[in-house]
Amino acid sequence: MFVKICGLREPEHIEAAVEAGADAVGFMLTASPRRVSPERAAELAALVPPHVLTVGVFMGESPEEIRQAVTAAGLRGIQLHGRHPHADFTALKDLGVTLVRAVPPDADLRCGAYDEDLLLVDAPKAGGAGEPWDWAAVRGRASGRWLLAGGLAPDNVGRAIEAARPWGVDVSSGVEVARGVKDAGLIRAFVAAARA
Repeated sequence: MFVKICGLREPEHIEAAVEAGADAVGFMLTASPRRVSPERAAELAALVPPHVLTVGVFMGESPEEIRQAVTAAGLRGIQLHGRHPHADFTALKDLGVTLVRAVPPDADLRCGAYDEDLLLVDAPKAGGAGEPWDWAAVRGRASGRWLLAGGLAPDNVGRAIEAARPWGVDVSSGVEVARGVKDAGLIRAFVAAARA
């Protein structure tokens, strides 16, 4: 089970995610209570070993803005959240980084349909809001290397995996003790629960 911990802002939470065995960590480089600057993302990404994917998350920025931020931060992945057109993915392909398309369940759920490497399926109405939804509704509809997101936490990720049968999972608010404030213990518990 591929596990991504998103919205990280502090070194101790990077350390917890890496030690727990997370496959990817995400940095919000878009409007969010978890937003970090490209410079801060670079500092945090420097703490991440090469086998863990570092992902910059964007929503609505232009390919040029995304390119500048990811290059400045030295990240190895880009996640485009929401209804980014296929052209945005094409425009970023030459960077040679992992591209992640994050969409609601009514979008095209074929991983690779927009030339992305990974697909992330989030809640229907409030993607990125950490709201639980009917995870089973996407079972059998998403294909390839796809991650389930939306309302996941250590105490429900097992049920969510059973319901949706994803290739991986993504969490942000489900490992927080307050909005935007991660907890190392919850990060470790989430990775363990997802793998169990």
